[in-house]
Amino acid sequence: MKLKGVVNVKIITQNRKARHEYLIEETYEAGIQLKGSEIKSVRAGKVNLNDAYVDIIDGELFVVGMHISHYHASSHFNHPETRDRKLLMHKREIIRLQARKEREGYTIIPLKMYFKAALVKVEIAVAKGKKLYDKRQSIKQEEQKRRLRKLGLR
Repeated sequence: MKLKGVVNVKIITQNRKARHEYLIEETYEAGIQLKGSEIKSVRAGKVNLNDAYVDIIDGELFVVGMHISHYHASSHFNHPETRDRKLLMHKREIIRLQARKEREGYTIIPLKMYFKAALVKVEIAVAKGKKLYDKRQSIKQEEQKRRLRKLGLR
């Protein structure tokens, strides 16, 4: 028997470098508009978010630089691998994102792509780029946490 309100979430891909390169401030969930062959490639896990970012063009959100490989079984009707793909969000959320992005040093990046029930969703974040010393400090903190966990287990 299925429980009401419980949604099955399956992660397709994650942008692992994002948490190292950026300081994440806020996250949002957005739908994504895909073509048929793209959705088949996504189901096969042929997606890369590493160089992707989110841009706001004419009041609409687009993921730029996301790579979805060609579907291996399709023939003539393949999609371009790196095209701008539209994200689906409410207008007031887009306006809020645009206001945050216009601040100095802020950008919007995709963190992960996942299936929520039968729909593909993208988790995006308002983030600020880390400087080199911030990255070093983050690495030191992670190592310190790791050591404390290791000592606590003994």
